[in-house]
Amino acid sequence: MRLPIAAGVATAAVTVVLHPLFQGGAWFWTSLGVILVVTGVGMAASRHTLPNWLVPLVQLAAVWVYLTAVFAAGKAWAGVVPTRASVVHLAKLLASGFADIPRIAAPVPADTGITALACGGIGLIAITVDLLASRMRRAALTGLPLLALFTVPVAVLAEPVGWLAFIVAALGYLGLLVADGRERLGHWGRAVLVRRTSPSFTTPAGASDAGSLRLSGKRIGLTAIVLAVALPALLPPLEANPLFGFGPGGGKGRGGNSISIPNPIVHLRGELSLPSNTTLLTYATDDGAPRYLRTYSLDVFDGRQWTMTGPNGRPEDRTSAGPLPPPPGQNGTVPVAQATTRVTVSDEVGNLKFLPLPYPPARVDVEGDWRPDRDTLMVFSTSDTARGLTYTVVSAEPRPTAETLKSSGPVPPQIGERYLRLPTDLPREVRELALRVTDRGAGHYEQAVQLQEFFTAKGGFTYSLSAQGHDDQALTDFLIRNRAGYCEQFAASMAVMARVLGIPARVAIGYTGGSRVDGRWQVRTHDSHAWPELYFEGTGWLRFEPTPAGNAGQGSATVPPYSRPQTVRTGDGEPIPAQSARPEKTDLPGGAARNRRDLMLDREYGGGPITVDEGMPVAAGIGAGVAAVLLVALIPAMLRRQVLARRRRAYSRVAGPGGAVEAASGRWEPAMTAAWAELDDALCDYGMSRQPSESPRALAGRLTEQYGFDAETSASMSRIATAVERMLFARTPGEVGPLREDLRRVRRALAGTVSRGRRIRAVLLPPSTLRRMRALGGRVLDGFDRLENLRLRGPARRSG
Repeated sequence: MRLPIAAGVATAAVTVVLHPLFQGGAWFWTSLGVILVVTGVGMAASRHTLPNWLVPLVQLAAVWVYLTAVFAAGKAWAGVVPTRASVVHLAKLLASGFADIPRIAAPVPADTGITALACGGIGLIAITVDLLASRMRRAALTGLPLLALFTVPVAVLAEPVGWLAFIVAALGYLGLLVADGRERLGHWGRAVLVRRTSPSFTTPAGASDAGSLRLSGKRIGLTAIVLAVALPALLPPLEANPLFGFGPGGGKGRGGNSISIPNPIVHLRGELSLPSNTTLLTYATDDGAPRYLRTYSLDVFDGRQWTMTGPNGRPEDRTSAGPLPPPPGQNGTVPVAQATTRVTVSDEVGNLKFLPLPYPPARVDVEGDWRPDRDTLMVFSTSDTARGLTYTVVSAEPRPTAETLKSSGPVPPQIGERYLRLPTDLPREVRELALRVTDRGAGHYEQAVQLQEFFTAKGGFTYSLSAQGHDDQALTDFLIRNRAGYCEQFAASMAVMARVLGIPARVAIGYTGGSRVDGRWQVRTHDSHAWPELYFEGTGWLRFEPTPAGNAGQGSATVPPYSRPQTVRTGDGEPIPAQSARPEKTDLPGGAARNRRDLMLDREYGGGPITVDEGMPVAAGIGAGVAAVLLVALIPAMLRRQVLARRRRAYSRVAGPGGAVEAASGRWEPAMTAAWAELDDALCDYGMSRQPSESPRALAGRLTEQYGFDAETSASMSRIATAVERMLFARTPGEVGPLREDLRRVRRALAGTVSRGRRIRAVLLPPSTLRRMRALGGRVLDGFDRLENLRLRGPARRSG
């Protein structure tokens, strides 16, 4: 039954790498349950010798029962036995999870459908691994299904796999191979656990050979894991994103025909919280005006957070093929103004697969295979990245008037179906608040302006980076209770309230216009921003700005002219914008806007100017790698020095007033043990042997004669041997002089008999320390042997 257990452990170990894909730990415990079910059935089948072809079928049935009990217990007979209703419910649950995968970015919430789908998939992997390892006796082939499971986060996430998760997964697979090897060797005879470090213990040749085979296999496996983790950190990879996320790698991202959707909200929160305000991109416009640059468009609200539907880029819509598809909602009745923007993305930007663009883009001149999504006009690539890229954008920006927006047409059904959807359990307080702060008799445009005024002027909201969380109460807490947050909360809340009022809305993630420096607009990490986009038939999608601007909020945020309330009129009746929504900007030398966020970051990180991290130079990175290698190589030397210092304290602090060891003190025995161990290590470091049967006196005589010690060194060697013999054989040690100088003199004499290279090795790579490290590894592997020898069955009962 060893192999079914090892197969289950290996599957559970590889499952650990999936943790970045999910929020919380419910998915793991549910998946661990299905692995235990498969393992339990496999153990029972091995014990009762079921036919190999029947075991996977029984395991499939057990997984079905388990999924029914966990996800459809209310529709099953006795909560366990599947019924027709439970089968239908489970099928719908799995279908909903499959449909949610492409539209929800990782980490996905604790959705029942996705959890059920993951649990079922892991159960199938566990059955496959058990089939290959326990039934077909092809343990090496289990690497294929385990690798398929391991590559899921590699393909979905932009971040690399954590090295700790890789080690756990690799150890699980290695343990399965060891168990299979142990099972095969067991057919040669009963395995005998031996002490590999004891030279006096002899074993039969067969058992010794089997133990050597197992020991060599384990050492090779553990060494391979260590090298797989360590080498990527020391060697420059051929492409960006090394497997474990560290090392001096760089360059373009990986290609392919699919794209992993990042979590824009998490990315936004991370950039806003960074203390270093690094430049991300610069741009210039033909009219000199700043522009918001949108990267992502989020259209799905699940009650906790906003996510986006996966983009769809058609081959015929490539940016190199000409103009982009027309913006949704524009019918030609609203005047537009063309603007040309030339953007240069910094080389420090990571694996960015979406282009920051002013909305709506009409033409993009860029190198590479970039395609727009027709519904959102997000421009993305599956084979190129925006890192270090320079491109030109021609945008057709609508210039609506208040009267035009007031007379906008009804919402088309296809727009309303997608952009008015709200969860059925949306808190009642949120719906009531949206109706209370707007005029029920007003049109969509007036209500949108009133919502913006509620956030920027009338609602008592404050800008704060300390707001966190995406739980079920986050929206209510922000709107009803604390009313403090940053752009994510403002944009998400206004979009939700707009949908409550029947206004199609979505959330845009990107950057504000930034600050003007030397004739170009400079966008930094603290210019990362989120804002709502609202739909008006005839005009299309328009940006609104509910986040406080100026010194009270985000310094580079601006309120679009069409969204300002028309409350004041001139003498000839022309409306002018009210002042309440205008941003207040304070420009410092260099064009860097100082705002509430920068002031909060100054307080959090100690005040003073925020330094820009320009990255580690190549030479410095190579130097850091070399220093790390040297530090690792010096570990044995440092351990040897630590052991030597501890021993010296042991045989130095026992001397009495006359310089002799006090027999009655009780400390003479540890002192003599330390002295003898130090002499033994010195012999090992200088490549000199000591026979196990050699007494201290015989050793002293041989060394003196073999290496020609002088009279003083011979006397020191004799005193050490006499002291050790008294400790071993005498009732009391008598009077023993201090041994520190004697040991130092003998070590110096031994060092004088070997070459300079041997002396250098004794200091930098002491063989005595390496011997202890090998012995420790042997004890660890012996522990594995003891675990493998465990028997789950009790002793057989005697008959009669």
